[in-house]
Amino acid sequence: MDTSSAQSWDAMYDSREQVFSGAPNPVLVGEASDLPPGQALDVGCGEGADALWLARRGWLVTAVDVSRTALRRAAAAGGALAGRVCWAQADLLAAPPPAGAFDLVSVHYFPLPVRPGHGPLRGLLDAVAPGGTLLFATHDLTGLSPDPERGFDPGAYYQAHDIAALLDPAWEIVVDETRPRPAPAPAGTRHTHDTVLRARRPD
Repeated sequence: MDTSSAQSWDAMYDSREQVFSGAPNPVLVGEASDLPPGQALDVGCGEGADALWLARRGWLVTAVDVSRTALRRAAAAGGALAGRVCWAQADLLAAPPPAGAFDLVSVHYFPLPVRPGHGPLRGLLDAVAPGGTLLFATHDLTGLSPDPERGFDPGAYYQAHDIAALLDPAWEIVVDETRPRPAPAPAGTRHTHDTVLRARRPD
């Protein structure tokens, strides 16, 4: 695990008693409500709102984050659902999840960097079981300029259409679009749109 990354995320969560609203991401609610429950992987689960929403709908969830602080908060919030969610500290950019293990791989606002050979992304795609769903949502970075002083390059991270272009043609692309954010942008940001990919792996 990249301990420096884990420490930086812990510091972010430790800076406030609660970072996120506690409500599930609207994209998840809109796109996953019609999916039959199964095994789900919540990538970068944070304080656990998405994982708990899935668990309440009958899913068995593996919720992964690098931050121990976030995972402690998530586990405390979901005490009544302890048997339906496994909270796991891991860096999925360094160690891929089990292949073919999940009926839903949910990736929401997780900073997924473009890497040569697309190794970390391939690991997440391979984790989708036959007939399962990949759901990816992130901030639309179109029009944003690089900010070298802050170490930010919008071209260094995958957008939904980037991932769609890398899928095997046998995948069924259900949604690949840019849409207005259903909720206000996070404080200090100017994100007005999301890019969303929902794709089904062939049986």
